[in-house]
Amino acid sequence: MTRGVGGHSPANVQKYLSDVSYPASKEDLLAQARRNSAPQEILDTIERLPEDQFGGPQEVMKGYGEIE
Repeated sequence: MTRGVGGHSPANVQKYLSDVSYPASKEDLLAQARRNSAPQEILDTIERLPEDQFGGPQEVMKGYGEIE
């Protein structure tokens, strides 16, 4: 399994973003991750995403790849 930022794989990050309605803001992503009981490391990773708006999960993962 590929590990990314903070040792978390992209799939692991997406697990905590299930049920997000896109387009979504970074704040929307953080709120959903909190509802899904994401650990602080995942929340920190979302905070570091370079964009503030995301059209879908692929855009989140693109941003995730930019902060590795």
